[in-house]
Amino acid sequence: MRALITGGGGFVGQWLAKLLLGRGDSVDLAGLGATIPGPEVLDADERRAARWLSMDVRDAEDVDLAVERSRPDVIFHLAGVSFPPDAERAPTTTYDVNSLGVIRLLGAVRRRAHAGAVDPTVVVIGSGMQYGAHPAEEMPLRESAAQLPVTTYAASKVAQEVAALQVCRGSGIRVICTRSFNHSGVGHGSHYLLPSLVSRAREIVAGRATSLALGNDVVRDYLHVSDVVRAYALLAERGTPGEVYNVASGRGVSAHELARNVLLRAGARADITTSPTLVRASDIPINIGSPEKLIRDTGWQPLKTHDDIIDDILDFAHAATD
Repeated sequence: MRALITGGGGFVGQWLAKLLLGRGDSVDLAGLGATIPGPEVLDADERRAARWLSMDVRDAEDVDLAVERSRPDVIFHLAGVSFPPDAERAPTTTYDVNSLGVIRLLGAVRRRAHAGAVDPTVVVIGSGMQYGAHPAEEMPLRESAAQLPVTTYAASKVAQEVAALQVCRGSGIRVICTRSFNHSGVGHGSHYLLPSLVSRAREIVAGRATSLALGNDVVRDYLHVSDVVRAYALLAERGTPGEVYNVASGRGVSAHELARNVLLRAGARADITTSPTLVRASDIPINIGSPEKLIRDTGWQPLKTHDDIIDDILDFAHAATD
C-alpha cells in the first residue's frame, strides 16, 4: 500500500509514518520545506525510506502535484494549524489551512479519480475540541453529541469535517473523519501540556525551580500517540466512508493529576500552583470522548497508559542530555 501523509513532517505524521513503514507500506510525506523537518521521531533508515514531497496545503497546484506524484491508495490528512493559541492569533490563516486545505486536497483527489488515476480512501483528522463545552453528566461524548466549538481552532476543524463529508456524499470519494482527543508522546512540542510538565519537572530536579505552575485544571482524554496512529491505520482499512469516529480512551484525567504523576515519575518534589498567565478563558472544563464506535468497527484498543506517555517523554529527555 502507498500512503500519502499531509502534515508529514509533524509530530503525529512522523509517528504514523513509523507505523506504516514498519509494516512494509510505501510512505510519502508532504509538507512545507525541502526536506523532512520536525521532531526526531523517525530514525535515519526510516527517513531514507519515506519520500518527501514539498507541499503547501494553501496552494492548489502544490496539492494537485503531490497527489499526482504519490498516486496513493490511502491519504491521511493531518496538515493544519494545530496549536489553539496560534489559531487565535491568525484566524484567517487557520481557516485557510484547516478548512480550505481539505477542499483543495479532495478537489485534487476528485480530479484524479475521474481520470481513473487514483481511488484512495482519505482519512481526515479532526479534533475532540469540536464538541465544545458539554456538562460532565454527558461524558464520555458520542459522535452524535452537538458540536459547539468555542475556539477558532475547533471551529475551523468543524468546517473541515463538514466540507470533507459533503465531498464524500456528493462525489463518492471515500472519506472517513476523526475527532481525535488529546494525545502526546516523544516529539510532541514543548508548548503542549505533557512535554511542558516534564521539562519543568526536570528543572525542579536540577534545582532550578521550586514549584510547578498550571493554568486551568481542566479534564482531558489523553492517549499515547502510538495508539492514535494505530487507530488511523485501522480506520483506513475498516472504517465506514462518510462516518465520523472519536479517537479517544473514554477516560478523563485532570491537569493537576497529570502534574502529580509527572513529578512522581521524574523524582521531583514541588508544590503545584496556579499561574494567571497560563489560564485560558476559552478552556472548556471537561472533554472526554467515547471510543465505542471506533472499537466496534475496527477492533482497536489502546495499549498504553498515561504513565507510559510520561515515561517515554522523560526517557527521551534524559537520553538527549546524557
